[in-house]
Amino acid sequence: MLGRPIAHSLSPRLHLAAYAALGLDWAYEAVEVGEQELPAFLDGLGPQWRGLSLTMPLKQAVLPLLDSVSDLARDVAAANTVVLRDGRRHGHNTDVPGIVQALQEAGVTGARHPVVLGGGATARSAAAALSRLGASPATLVVRSPPTQTLAAARRLGLSPAVVPFSPDVLRDCDLLVSTVPAGAADGLAPHVGDLPALLDVVYDPWPTPLAAACRGTVVSGASMLLHQAAAQVDLMTGLPAPLEAMRGALPLGG
Repeated sequence: MLGRPIAHSLSPRLHLAAYAALGLDWAYEAVEVGEQELPAFLDGLGPQWRGLSLTMPLKQAVLPLLDSVSDLARDVAAANTVVLRDGRRHGHNTDVPGIVQALQEAGVTGARHPVVLGGGATARSAAAALSRLGASPATLVVRSPPTQTLAAARRLGLSPAVVPFSPDVLRDCDLLVSTVPAGAADGLAPHVGDLPALLDVVYDPWPTPLAAACRGTVVSGASMLLHQAAAQVDLMTGLPAPLEAMRGALPLGG
C-alpha cells in the first residue's frame, strides 16, 4: 500500500486476511510514498512483488509510469491498483466497482439527484460508479474547477454541474457521496439529517459528523474499502477473494 498519509489504512488488515484464507504466504505493508518518490520506488521493485495498492496522492501520478492501463482507469484518470506481471506494470481501478458494490450491499441501487463532494481521483471514481448504477449525472461540489474530473466526466458521457461548497447543494439530493478528507465536510453535517442515503469514504474516525447526523441509509468508507480490496485480491492472486474473511478483519463499527 503506497500513499501519504498512510498510517491509518486498513488495507494491510484486509489483504493479509485474504492471503491467510487463501493459504498464501504473502506479505502486505503500508509504505509512505509521495508523488516525487514514486518513480524511483517503482523502478526499485524486484521480481517478488505481485502488486501495489495506491491511495492519495498517487492514483493519477502513477498513470504515466505504467505499461498498460485498463479502460476504466483511463476513463476516470485514476489507478488505485498496479498488477506486476512479466516485468510490466498494469494499472486498474477497483474504486469504481468498490463503490458500486458498497452501495448495492446497503440497498442503494440508484439516485435521481446525486451529489459528490470533492474533485479528485475518488470523486471521479464515484461519478463513474453512479453512472454504472444508472443514476443521473452527479452534481460535483468543489472549491476550484477540477480539470481532470471534468475531462473524465466527458469521457464517461456525463455533464456534471460544478457548484460551490454550500448547503444549497443538498436541495433535492437523494444520495450524497463525500470523497473529501476527514473534517472537510463537517460543516454540512447539520444539513444532512433527512438525506435518503450517504456514502462517506472516510472510515477513520468513524462515524464522521456527516454519518452521525444522517438518518437515512449510511454507508461507511470501510465498506467501499472492503469491496475495492476484494477486487484487488482477485487481480493480484488470480483467485476469488474470500470476502467474508476480509470483512471479519474490519474493526467493529467500521
